[in-house]
Amino acid sequence: MNLDWRTYAFGSAAFAALTAIFGKVGVTELNSNLATFIRTLVILAVGALLVTARGEWQRPDTLSSKGVTFLILSGVATGLSWLCYYRALQLAPASRVAPIDKLSVVLVVIFAVAFLGEQLTWRVGIGAGLVAAGALLMAL
Repeated sequence: MNLDWRTYAFGSAAFAALTAIFGKVGVTELNSNLATFIRTLVILAVGALLVTARGEWQRPDTLSSKGVTFLILSGVATGLSWLCYYRALQLAPASRVAPIDKLSVVLVVIFAVAFLGEQLTWRVGIGAGLVAAGALLMAL
């Protein structure tokens, strides 16, 4: 199936929303670090099943060392993000935690311009500003 990138991006947003709701319920009964570990195991299993079902495994010697290095860094950042997110969910309502988490959109714009050389258009700049304003308005 060849879907447009926007379909996947919307799917990401929808699943991220469910992550907040399910995670908030889950961390009410478990330590946030253990909850993150359990979530990680589930993601590992789902990922392995998907790669297996699609026949996408590759031999390690065929993988890009740069790609693997940056995916490892991405994994570390994801893990730290999840640990912080679940702890925040234990301490505050999901409706206040999630908007602050979505400030990542603004940070992605800043980092993409600074480190990836992406162009900052007026639309992206205004949109990022509105996201920041909305997140702060909802969270404070």
